[in-house]
Amino acid sequence: MTRPLYEILGKRLEELRATDNLRTLPEARFGYGEVTLPSGETMINLSSNDYLAIASDRKLEAEFIASLADYDEPLMSAASSRLLTGESTAYRMLEETLSGLYGGRAAIVFSSGYHLNSGVLPAICDRDTLILSDKLVHASIIDGIRLSEATHKRFRHNDCDHLEKLLAEYAGAFGSVVIVTESVFSMDGDRADLVRLAELRRRYPNVLLYIDEAHGVGVYGHGGLGVVEELGLLGDIDMLVGTMGKAFGSAGAYLICDDTVKQYLVNRARPFIFTTGLPPVTLLWSRFVAERLGGMTDRRERLAAVSARLRDGLAAIGCATPSQSHIVPVMAGSCARSVELAAKLRRSGFYLLPIRPPTVPEGMARIRISLTAAVTESQCDRLLEAIEDNL
Repeated sequence: MTRPLYEILGKRLEELRATDNLRTLPEARFGYGEVTLPSGETMINLSSNDYLAIASDRKLEAEFIASLADYDEPLMSAASSRLLTGESTAYRMLEETLSGLYGGRAAIVFSSGYHLNSGVLPAICDRDTLILSDKLVHASIIDGIRLSEATHKRFRHNDCDHLEKLLAEYAGAFGSVVIVTESVFSMDGDRADLVRLAELRRRYPNVLLYIDEAHGVGVYGHGGLGVVEELGLLGDIDMLVGTMGKAFGSAGAYLICDDTVKQYLVNRARPFIFTTGLPPVTLLWSRFVAERLGGMTDRRERLAAVSARLRDGLAAIGCATPSQSHIVPVMAGSCARSVELAAKLRRSGFYLLPIRPPTVPEGMARIRISLTAAVTESQCDRLLEAIEDNL
């Protein structure tokens, strides 16, 4: 006998299939900058977040593996939460390194960016807190806001004038106001006006800035610390989120904050308290990469150059894109059109997938091109030709 819930879920899956919105796990094998299908066909991977091509760097990987001989604790699992026996030496080493990079401010590592964003805001925000978030912040931030007791209002995407009006109207009624946004937005590839946000913060003594640099860390700044570093605003950001699962080529995420905030999160952030710690080998790899970020200017420059080449090329063929970064969406509109375009580009040798609702709003399905420092100018030109031929 089929349970009623299974029937309901089955019907919903059929509805997704009928609207070209059904997701399935890919069968592809992800290698070093390439993707291999079960058929044996190999494509350039333009759907990863390996922005600096670190995760696909065999030489760097081999150097790291050789360094593990000096580490004398278990490598493969923490086997418990950080508040029990999962607080390995590797955690302390990584947080000390991150703290040093960010001028001595406190650093706290979470198991993922999703854990961090869904755990920090509920921990620090109470009923006397107002959260003002950009309309297009990541799902993990949205979930964190929903779990908090704070009053929440959204401002129009990258509209600091709207944000300023909300501050003028509501900031005085709350003990604390937290402005939440991203430095580089994951779907449009555009950037927040962090200079204007910092100016607004300075005008209100109860306002804090929470900036998610998931797509900025590694890619921007002289030392690879993100857009905030590039703009000279490190001292203006109260809570800065960095992820290690993207440009770092690793896993996990970190928050740069005041030490009081860190200690409070250790006591109150549920995803931190109730999650098994990251494997020491992952933490050591993250530290290995963090120590080398400042010396990867050439990778950042290559990524910036190929990103500009792609954006300019799209503009030249009449394909408007909101991107200001290495994340470059090509708008398709309908789900069916995005599925079709992605399939055609894969046949041209580029591993790209459709981005559909609810990840993006209805009618704004797209192909999301995620560039890396390993993409060459000739590959970029071939991609432009394929897009022009198939739009």
